[in-house]
Amino acid sequence: MKTAAVDLPEWRTRKEQGSAFLYRVMVWVSLGLGRRAARLILPFACLYFTVFSAVSRAASKRYLSLALSRPAGLADVYRHFHAFASCMLDRVFLLKDRTDLFEFTIQGEDVLTDILERGTGCVLLGAHIGSFEALRAAGRSAAGLRVNMVMYEENARKISQVLAAINPELAGDIISLGRPDSFIEIQQKLAEGRFVGILADRSLSGERLVPCRFLGRMAEFSASPFRIMSILKVPVVFMVALYRGGGRYDIHFEMFADVGDLPPRPSAAALEAIITRYVGRLEHYCRLAPFNWFNFYDIWI
Repeated sequence: MKTAAVDLPEWRTRKEQGSAFLYRVMVWVSLGLGRRAARLILPFACLYFTVFSAVSRAASKRYLSLALSRPAGLADVYRHFHAFASCMLDRVFLLKDRTDLFEFTIQGEDVLTDILERGTGCVLLGAHIGSFEALRAAGRSAAGLRVNMVMYEENARKISQVLAAINPELAGDIISLGRPDSFIEIQQKLAEGRFVGILADRSLSGERLVPCRFLGRMAEFSASPFRIMSILKVPVVFMVALYRGGGRYDIHFEMFADVGDLPPRPSAAALEAIITRYVGRLEHYCRLAPFNWFNFYDIWI
């Protein structure tokens, strides 16, 4: 393992593109004219970002070339941006509980129902792949699942503010990272039998990073989420909701670690093994649905 530099990672320093005004227009069009009309805007927005967003375009091309095992072109980048924009648009309707507009295929639902019956609470371990909002909406409708999401909000504060106005009740389910009481709040929610979602494919500053082979190249992943999970002593379920086009999402739940599987103070070797296992599952789904990973940042060493 190595210690990360004190500099902030790229995803926390890159300026947001677009504006709160444009996001509000998208929300207005979506809720006023409906999902089908709003989707007519997506090709123009995606073409704009494909042409003018050089940094995101380069990151997308490098990732897709690894995930597709061939050189990625502009058409691939456009498709990548379109999948991301589609999930962002769908988020507006999912926050409004318009699950009737979507088709969910759920695998591993029995994993969740078993944990719900135990009443122990659970960590849902994921990544910036597909749509977390689809996963949360499907969980609410299928199993009465209430999920609190742990996230760093500053980098996407514009869109978070706009979407929070759509459904304030659900927006209150966010647990913000970086506050002194963040860990205490996580523990409280788990004690209530809640499910807490953690996306572990991005790092903050000053963290220990573990090099892992991801899509054939070495990349760095934060150890912090896995240290937190080892302390919490609740089941950990790997989750992903893959966008499949139109209004279709394939949702997968896999038992990642049960109570007692993660040592409370893992050694460096044990921690590396846990993270390598997580990266293996992430790689599996990135190859299964390569246009669904929405980390438009270069994480490779």
